[in-house]
Formats: sequence, C-alpha cells, structure tokens
Amino acid sequence: MKLQVLPKLIIHGGAGSSLHGKGGVEVVRRSLYKVIEEVYSLLLSRASAKEAVVRACQMLEDDPRFNAGTGSVLQSDGQIRMSASLMDGTTQSFSGVINVSRVKNPIDLAKALQTSPDRVLSDYGAAELARELQIPSYNALTDLRLQEWIQERQQNFKHTMASVVAEPELAEPELVETSNARRGTIGVVALDTQGRLVAGTSTGGKGFERIGRVSDSAMPAGNYATIHAAVSCTGIGEDIIDECLAAKIVVRVTDGMSLKDAMKRSFAEAHQNKRDFGAIALDASGAIAWGKTSQVLLAAFHDGEKIGDTLELPVGTEVGCIDN
Repeated sequence: MKLQVLPKLIIHGGAGSSLHGKGGVEVVRRSLYKVIEEVYSLLLSRASAKEAVVRACQMLEDDPRFNAGTGSVLQSDGQIRMSASLMDGTTQSFSGVINVSRVKNPIDLAKALQTSPDRVLSDYGAAELARELQIPSYNALTDLRLQEWIQERQQNFKHTMASVVAEPELAEPELVETSNARRGTIGVVALDTQGRLVAGTSTGGKGFERIGRVSDSAMPAGNYATIHAAVSCTGIGEDIIDECLAAKIVVRVTDGMSLKDAMKRSFAEAHQNKRDFGAIALDASGAIAWGKTSQVLLAAFHDGEKIGDTLELPVGTEVGCIDN
C-alpha cells in the first residue's frame, strides 16, 4: 500500500558553542543517527507521529550524553529535576511535567497527561502521577554530571549553567571554561503518514539553577504544534520564553507564512535581540527547517530519502530549510 504522506523527522540534542572538535561531532552524530534510523522506520510502518515522538524522546532521554532523563544536570542543591512536554498538532493538545524527579522518562508522564483535564503538572503532582501509573523510581544521576556539579560547587557555581553534552573532557580546565556557553535539551518533531504533526521536548534544566526555576521545555514557548507546523526549541530557556519562540513560528505558519520565511523572520528578531537558542521544525507540507543563534545546533533529520544533520554548519548559518 502506498504511503499517503511521506513521513519526516527531525530531532535535536541541544545547542551551544563547541563540540570539542571532530571527535565530539562523530560521537554525537552516531547517537542522533541511531535515533533517526529506528524512529523513521516506525514512521514508515505507519506509527503515529505521537508514538514516534515519544519513542525518540525516550531514546534521547536514555542516552547519558544528553541533558534529559539519564544524564540530566544537577541543580544548585545537587538534585535532578526534569521537565518535558508533548503537543499534538491535530488535537492541539499540550501536556507536560515540570521539575519532576526520580523517573526515567519524563516524556512518558507528558504522554499520559495528553487526555487529562489537568495537562501540566509540577513536581509534587508529577510525582503523584508517576505513582499512579506505577512507574518505578529511577536515579538519573551519572558520574560525569556529579563530577561537573562538584567542580562547580568548589568554584562557588561560577558558571550559570551546565554543559549541553556530557563528555569526560569537561574535566580539562581549558574546556570547562566554555561550558557555560552551551545549552542542553532534547527535542523531536515528526510528520506521519496521515499528515499529523507532533512535537516533544525534554530537559534536565540548565544546571546549577535556583531551586524552582522552570524551563521553557514545558511551555508552548519551547514546544508547540498545530495542524500547520510543529517546533521544538533548545537553548537559554529565558531567551526562548521572552521570544515565545515555538509558538511564534507556528502561529506565523498557521497565518499563511511559509515555514522558511517564518524561521527567517523569527531568527532575525532573535539575532537583533541577542538571544541564544536554536529550534527545529516541520510543516504540514513536509518542509524541514532549523535555526540557531548559537554556534552549534545538535540536530539530525530524515527527509524521506536520507539522513542529514546540522553538526558542522558554518558558524554564520542561522536558518536552513529543506522544502518538500
């Protein structure tokens, strides 16, 4: 049976200033491509966009290299608190959890809330939901993130956030100095064979932050979808919230602007406002787009024919688009 719509998929693992050279690029590329290969096969087998997004988010959350789920950064008090959201463009239903602890996959909680009358829960409510769903307790801490936090505590939390990618090289002083310029989140946007769009985003936060700080990842500012377009963001959460980036791009497409033009205008505004972030997007026609004001965007995609990525784009490249 012929596919009704050629599915499309784009994912990200954060944005920042450096991948520590070619070695870091290749390791991250392998991690991202593994997700793309498995999840795009699901889409070809007619899995829904929501199923695909949840699975991709789970895989990225389970990879300790990325700042979501296992490998999440520690907050100033040494605790891990994670946030995630899911938005179905067809039903225009947004759901999410904020500052949840001791679960393996926060995206699972966001999925469970899709049909709930109360669709965004914070720490205590999210923990109660996990108990109701009989999700086992899980420790997302890794040695690398613990050592990163210990080093920062010794320096009285000189950096305002943790590194986007967990790498052993962070122990080297000359590399640690760049870590506060690198942002961590994971995100997925999918278009399925039925033409449905879904976006999902998950994060461990920016690291070393004040207790109770809320990221953009569980807000429409960082994760948004309609039947026309879907966007997941990464970067400095406060910058994303100030621009209301995901919702802004989607609304512009919904109002008739092409995805490419919506991304260009939104990132031109972000550049003018000196924002630091990135975004990935799809529209209903199958166009794939990404944008960044940071130097590096850790994104990979499947355009229906092949896998590609944004890992080695020139520093000055802010927006890219593959039209259907």
